[in-house]
Amino acid sequence: MDLRAIAAAPTDRERAAVDSVLGSAPDEAPMPAAEARALRTLLLPGLHALRARIGWVSPGGLGYLCRRLGVPPAEGYGVASFYALISLTERPPAFAHVCDDIACQVAGAERLCAGMTERFGPAAHAPHRADGSATAPAKTSGTVARTWARSPCLGLCEQAPAAMVSVASDTPQMTAFGGATVERIDAALHGTQTPAPVPLLGGEGPRRLLARAGRVDPGSLEDYRAHGGLTALRRAIELGPAGVVREVGEAKLLGRGGAAFPTGRKWESVARAPERPHFVVCNADESEPGTFKDRVLMESDPFAVLEAMTIAGLATGSSQGYLYLRGEYPLAEARLTHAVRALRSSRLLGSDILGSGLDFDLELRIGAGAYICGEETALFNSIEGFRGEPRNKPPFPVQSGLFRKPTAVNSVETLVAVLDIVRDGARAYASVGTVDSPGTKLFCVSGRVARPGVYEVPFGTRLDALIALAGGVPGGRRIQTVLLGGAAGTFLPPNELGVPLSFEDTRRVGASLGSGVVLVLDNTVPLAPLLRRLAAFFRDESCGQCVPCRVGTVRQEELLARLAAGTPFGSVQAELKLLDELGQAMRDASICGLGQTAMLAIQSALTHLSPSLEVQG
Repeated sequence: MDLRAIAAAPTDRERAAVDSVLGSAPDEAPMPAAEARALRTLLLPGLHALRARIGWVSPGGLGYLCRRLGVPPAEGYGVASFYALISLTERPPAFAHVCDDIACQVAGAERLCAGMTERFGPAAHAPHRADGSATAPAKTSGTVARTWARSPCLGLCEQAPAAMVSVASDTPQMTAFGGATVERIDAALHGTQTPAPVPLLGGEGPRRLLARAGRVDPGSLEDYRAHGGLTALRRAIELGPAGVVREVGEAKLLGRGGAAFPTGRKWESVARAPERPHFVVCNADESEPGTFKDRVLMESDPFAVLEAMTIAGLATGSSQGYLYLRGEYPLAEARLTHAVRALRSSRLLGSDILGSGLDFDLELRIGAGAYICGEETALFNSIEGFRGEPRNKPPFPVQSGLFRKPTAVNSVETLVAVLDIVRDGARAYASVGTVDSPGTKLFCVSGRVARPGVYEVPFGTRLDALIALAGGVPGGRRIQTVLLGGAAGTFLPPNELGVPLSFEDTRRVGASLGSGVVLVLDNTVPLAPLLRRLAAFFRDESCGQCVPCRVGTVRQEELLARLAAGTPFGSVQAELKLLDELGQAMRDASICGLGQTAMLAIQSALTHLSPSLEVQG
């Protein structure tokens, strides 16, 4: 047991930051044990408050937060050190994160990072890195100290290269933007706000999921109503919980977060669970490299996401929901926060919604830079105030989820799809798509295409037709490969680009739709550095809880580094066989999907594309 208190005293600003979350406590008396256990869920919000006001979490600030919550300091440190956006080493108030992940690499991220080094000095050691490097001192310009770090995907892949800048103060600012240049990052570090980008939206036929995106004011509840908002909720109340579950089940709605589990079956299991209370969780921790569709939905149609969560609450007998949003989406956070307040003030969240007797409310919870928290049980732990490490399954979330109660957890796209199903019925929903994959799907098209963006197309649309919708590859260059499904997806060779985009058809070619990533790479893109970046991504993002993933992801990266340096252990074929064995061990023995899929994209590239790794990637 950790009995040692942190001796450092908090500053007045650190006290104010913590008190803004927990309320004031002049005598610093800890909460009673029972109350502290209930409020442990506020540990991550308290860390966010310190980061936003100060720029980092000092020993004094962490100690004060732990004392207020009755959390042992070692546990508080363990949680704070888990997240990439929470720094436990001092950094200046203005700080930039520059994405160097796969989509940004294709768009020139290394040139941008070289420019940042020239302007501001070497990159700071990013907390999510495992290379043991020390934080580099920042250069200064005028009176503003600045520093920066390389970052994994920021979810702005259609606007790559991307950056995110935070300016800590009593009125903190955080902005994420694409089309990043050294000059734009410099301006943001000085507090200049960057205008919100307008995403490119495309597709074939009438929009469903994107029906309002780009057409309504995302900050206006009145505009949302005028464009069909809340009609699905009214219809859901008429249908009742069983009727909603029946429609969703008959629509064959499969989860859009990657696992493709039947949504109706999940909701029915939670609704029937005898233990109370039940919870609804929206998994908006969209951190898969190349993925940005949920960001676009939340930024452009936030009321739709919240209406769909309310319908899920009705269907599953839940009166409380949580939307867990990744910390790299400041615009989505602002718009969702405003939407929650507008719905509450109109009595569309809370008690007796629309006079129906339905009680449902929800909270936003903000992640802090941990890809693993996209795994549903790791997300639960994060909300509860613990390290975001996955739990063993079974029991499954429908039996024991958030706070160990029955929980329905769905992605943003899955929930928004429910609106059409409830409003128009399962038969109308299934009028497009395929028999086993009805409806439409959002795809995140990026890389070497003329018009990167979010595209909504019916299931069954061919991959090459989708690429053509995005303008094809500019300059007359040929497609080398397409990464389908994300970092845990599959590299498809050119002869498989005619595959229909449905759950069943992609399975036939050994691929999956995953999170909807379509990263197009032409014949000018070196593939070997991208494979090494993928390996580094999984090494960085492994939570380290289980040995197969913790060790296997490191060994996988080391193996690719040996091949890149031309120094294999034995022959190249022996190394490739070892890579297969590593992958098999991680698939068979890892606790969660991160370790089980960490080798899929790399193995597909080495098997089907034979990229040259005999270069310094």
